[in-house]
Amino acid sequence: MAKYAQRFQQLIDSFSKMPGIGLKSAERLAFYLLRAPKEEVEKFLTLIGEVRRLLRPCRRCFNLSEEELCTLCKDPARSDALLCVVEEPKDVLTLEKTKSFRGRYHVLMGAISPLEGIGPEQLKIKELIGRLQNGSAVKEVILAMDSDAEGETTALYLARALKGKPFKVTRLGFGLPIGGHIEHTDEATLTKALESRREI
Repeated sequence: MAKYAQRFQQLIDSFSKMPGIGLKSAERLAFYLLRAPKEEVEKFLTLIGEVRRLLRPCRRCFNLSEEELCTLCKDPARSDALLCVVEEPKDVLTLEKTKSFRGRYHVLMGAISPLEGIGPEQLKIKELIGRLQNGSAVKEVILAMDSDAEGETTALYLARALKGKPFKVTRLGFGLPIGGHIEHTDEATLTKALESRREI
């Protein structure tokens, strides 16, 4: 393995810690930054700082936002009757790319994972139940968790917690592969999964 100057190697190591970035990709990114125009690199670094400083969870749905309420929560054209529950903000972005869902979202900020010490109390489940109290316009709650063990556990927990409520609880239908993650699923498959959701 090639050895580089210490600081440059540290940059490569930092890139390689990012999800989905292997050593070769980390080296390419580091070399790109080394060759890129100074203004471009400075703009990139400023943007990272601004994103870290300005982005926060939406007060209502916990999606990423620069304001107290995110653009999706403020959009009057979206339906209050449909509430799609997802694990992470990145899942909202993925579902929005399908252009087939016009309801609201609720982001749990993770999934139940006993092995990692993550229980229901670490997630935004209490806030979800609060949104669904009397007076809520929600007619259907769509559980759009990943199809892995953690996602299935979370969906089962929520289905039990919401049983007997005055709205329908559904799960994404066929098309989503077992063990798959929403963020890695193409738009056509996700659209089909939304259309064929089933009641649980």
